[in-house]
Amino acid sequence: MEPISLPEYAGSTLRGAFGRALRKIACMTKQADCKGCPLYRSCPYTNIFETPAPTSHELQKFSQVPNGYIIEPPEWGEKIYLTGTELRFNLALFGRLIEQLPLIAFAFKRAFEYNVGRGKAHLVDIAKFSQNMTACQSILKEGNIIEHEKQIILPESLPNYLTIQIETPLRIQENGKPLRENQINADRFFIGLAKRISLLSEFHHQPLNLDFELIKNDLQAVKYEKNLTWLDWTRYSSRQDQKMKLGGVVGSWQFENLSPELIQLLYFGQWLHCGKNATFGLGKYRITNL
Repeated sequence: MEPISLPEYAGSTLRGAFGRALRKIACMTKQADCKGCPLYRSCPYTNIFETPAPTSHELQKFSQVPNGYIIEPPEWGEKIYLTGTELRFNLALFGRLIEQLPLIAFAFKRAFEYNVGRGKAHLVDIAKFSQNMTACQSILKEGNIIEHEKQIILPESLPNYLTIQIETPLRIQENGKPLRENQINADRFFIGLAKRISLLSEFHHQPLNLDFELIKNDLQAVKYEKNLTWLDWTRYSSRQDQKMKLGGVVGSWQFENLSPELIQLLYFGQWLHCGKNATFGLGKYRITNL
């Protein structure tokens, strides 16, 4: 409809447009501050876009919890989509949010009809990728989402040596600062991945009860070779009215002597990402030797 201009990394742009549209659709009280709203913990907007942290927790105090959606924008680089061209991006949903796909899709539709990247667009299709990402199937028919496979199943056998390619900045933090390429190690990566998957399961599905002591013991046998570099990225936060640096590590990482538990974490992490700001696509990686 109107040309759309996206920045070098469009994850936060797509997330912001989605959030604004979803709030307009779902908000019933029209209060300025969600946390002061009587519907804060039951509203579809907060439960999808900014999951409310629990008031109390047996292990720790949470200021925020991970959201059950991950937006994977188009590949890195500024892009202009002219009228008549297609803009494609990926969306992964976890747990209860899978059943919210119709509302989420409608919010994205409304967002692009209003304004994304100073342009407008129509929703053409929604497709589900096969588990191995080699084929896709349209799940949109006459404006409605049809029934489709909603699970990712762990393959029966996977090798205990796996190589990953980290495609978007991976930000695993220590004392509030992301670990650089010479600081990050397999322990920090896998523990960070395990914590993320555990919290996603607890707040959006059901407790996974991962054995962290077993994971730590398994990590002692892991050998790895990394070829990582630092990639800086700056975004503007309209909420904080300032520019934010969100750099992280990218590149290849080879692991050997992986236990079945570590293999399982690494496999599912391809869709769930790892590290900070995964909601808008950071910390994305794929296993390259399957």
